[in-house]
Amino acid sequence: MRECEKINYIELPSRDLGKTKAFFTEAFNWTFTDYGPEYTAFSNAGLDGGFFKAELQSTTENGSALVMLYSRDLEGTLEKVTRCGAEIAKPIFPFPGGRRFHFREPCGNEFAVWSDVESA
Repeated sequence: MRECEKINYIELPSRDLGKTKAFFTEAFNWTFTDYGPEYTAFSNAGLDGGFFKAELQSTTENGSALVMLYSRDLEGTLEKVTRCGAEIAKPIFPFPGGRRFHFREPCGNEFAVWSDVESA
């Protein structure tokens, strides 16, 4: 449901839309719809959005917002994103409210995964 004046959509850069789509499809089961050769929209991600063709990267080092995903199995998700081609930027660490790690998907955009569930 769309809510007035609430965050509704996010757009991120991608050097290679094919690699980005393959990663997020395999790792998180996101769904994509292409709108020409330089834009793809994603859904089934908790918040809809899209990737646009660009040589830029979204990282906290360059001041970008950090997109965070939730997991009930942080170690399992870390293993999965690594298997799917992500680079771990920050290994699992505690923070107020839980634990998290940061990763870079194959085109360099930084994301984080957090959990409020203690490790098994």
